[in-house]
Amino acid sequence: MDQDWTVTRITREHKDKAWKQLGTSGSGNHFVEFGALTLTEPADDLGLPAGEYIALLSHSGSRGAGAAVCSTYSSIAQSRLPKRYTELGRLAWLDLDSEAGQEYWTAMNLMGDYAAANHDVIHQLVAKLVGAPIRAGVENHHNFAWKEVHDGQEFVVHRKGATPAGKGVLGVIPGSMADPAFIVRGKGNAASLNSASHGAGRCMSRTKARDMYTWRAVQNDLKKKGITVISAGADEVPYAYKRIEEVMAQQQDLVETVARFDPKIVKMCGDGSKAED
Repeated sequence: MDQDWTVTRITREHKDKAWKQLGTSGSGNHFVEFGALTLTEPADDLGLPAGEYIALLSHSGSRGAGAAVCSTYSSIAQSRLPKRYTELGRLAWLDLDSEAGQEYWTAMNLMGDYAAANHDVIHQLVAKLVGAPIRAGVENHHNFAWKEVHDGQEFVVHRKGATPAGKGVLGVIPGSMADPAFIVRGKGNAASLNSASHGAGRCMSRTKARDMYTWRAVQNDLKKKGITVISAGADEVPYAYKRIEEVMAQQQDLVETVARFDPKIVKMCGDGSKAED
C-alpha cells in the first residue's frame, strides 16, 4: 500500500476504503478455498517435487476501490462516444493519449497491484493462522489490460475472462466450488495473443441460477463429494458453470496442466441462507 494513491481523484478518495478492505474477498464469484493440490510430475518453476499438498486458492479483485475506478472511467468513456457508436454502450473506450485515458491507465495498474496485494495478505494471514509455511505460490491477473508487442507492433491486450498464457507463464484456471482448478503453464500460442481462459465460465446467468436453485438444494451433493461450504449463494451453485474438464480439453494448444486442485473447504459471500448442520 506504499504506492501513490494520489494519482487520480478516485484513487485518492478510496484509499481509506481500500486499506480497510485489504485482505478480504468480496462478493460475486470471489472465494477462498482449502483443497488438495496434486502434482504428478516435479514442477521446477514451483520448486516442488511430485506429490500431494494442502493448498489455498483465492479469487478476489480490487474491491470497492477497483469498482469505483471502473465505474468512473467507464462512464467518462460512454459520455464521450461519438453518436454513431452510442449503441456500443459499455464497450466505450478512452484514447490513451487523452488526460482521462492516462488517468485510467495509471489507476487501473494501481488497482492491479492492489488486487495482487489483497491475495497476498489473504494467503499470508491464513498461513499464519494455521501455522504452515508457504512452499510455493502462483498469482496472475485477469480482466486486465497489458501493453504488449505482437508481430512487431505494440497493442493494448484486454483479457476479459482470460489470463496470460505466454511461453512458460504459470497461471490458475478455476472450475466451481464442486470442481477442480488447475495450475497451468502457458504455451505461448500467438494465435490467442498468448492467452487462455480464466476459468470454467458460466453457462447460466445469476438470475436464472437463483430462480432454479436454493443453497440447501445442492448441499447433499457437495457433502457426497467431500466438500464443506462455509457460505455461498445460490447464484454460484456448480450447475451454473461449464464443466471445467471440457474447457481444459478445448485449450490444450494454449496451456499444459502442471497440477490439479480439488476443493475441500469453500468460503464465498453468502446469500442469507444458512447451511444445514
